[in-house]
Amino acid sequence: MTDRRIVATEGAPKAIGPYSQAVIAGGLVHCSGQIALDPGTGEFLGGDVAGQTERVLKNLQAVLRAAGSDLSRAVKCNVFLTTMEHFGAMNEVYGRHFPQGAAPARATVAVAGLPRGALVEIDCIALV
Repeated sequence: MTDRRIVATEGAPKAIGPYSQAVIAGGLVHCSGQIALDPGTGEFLGGDVAGQTERVLKNLQAVLRAAGSDLSRAVKCNVFLTTMEHFGAMNEVYGRHFPQGAAPARATVAVAGLPRGALVEIDCIALV
């Protein structure tokens, strides 16, 4: 596999485990899941799901830009919520970043827990 490049940027939180912020391969950038970590301090921001979703999408945007892409080129996102009760608030923020008619494919699932007690995590695949 020669067409593979690791993406790393100071504009998004450093990986908190043995993974890359993103990997470019085959004309796509595969972004690891982001939670509401401050890129400057690495601290978890907490707050409600709307605020966390906003920070998550800013982090994803920073990773995508470092890869030569952006949210408008996203083709697939996966959203992980700790409860589907947060779906509406997450979806409202998400919709501001992905307008109707241009939104990527998406799956949204409820999970038992997320790193650092996060309420939402989002990963993304986009065109480079």
